[in-house]
Amino acid sequence: MAAKILGPRDGRTGFLGSIGVRFMIDGEETGGRFSMVEHPMSPRALAAPLHRHEHEDEYSYVLHGRVGALLGDEVVYASAGDLIFKPRNQWHTFWNAGDEPASIIEIISPAGFERFFKELSELGEASQGQIDPQALAELCARYGLGMKLESVPDLVKRFQVRFPNVPQT
Repeated sequence: MAAKILGPRDGRTGFLGSIGVRFMIDGEETGGRFSMVEHPMSPRALAAPLHRHEHEDEYSYVLHGRVGALLGDEVVYASAGDLIFKPRNQWHTFWNAGDEPASIIEIISPAGFERFFKELSELGEASQGQIDPQALAELCARYGLGMKLESVPDLVKRFQVRFPNVPQT
């Protein structure tokens, strides 16, 4: 792996439906050991439905803002400088718990799941944000991702967050 400097505005970006993604280091650059992305989040944005990774652990370092996470049955909150560990095979989700933008650096180990973000972003662009549920299910299956789409309305209500096409109550 060659030395690399990535500036604060460098790297390919995309949108995952509710949060952004900036690709920083991918598995090809690390021999598959890890990848790293940044997730900028608008105020009160829910990142994803409840989900679990079969193959990867995730480490989320909060750059700014206040981030909430549901890890199994435990709810935690983290601020700038805090690290949230999300082990593989644990149901989880996370959100911007504040009224200001937030951002996290996510380290994914081993690498590979960053390709899910790339494909999801491309699906969203191709479908103008209306991703076909069957295409999403196939994408999740390819990456060993379990996802509970039915969890979103409860998460929106419970944590007072926003998610596309789900009314906030």
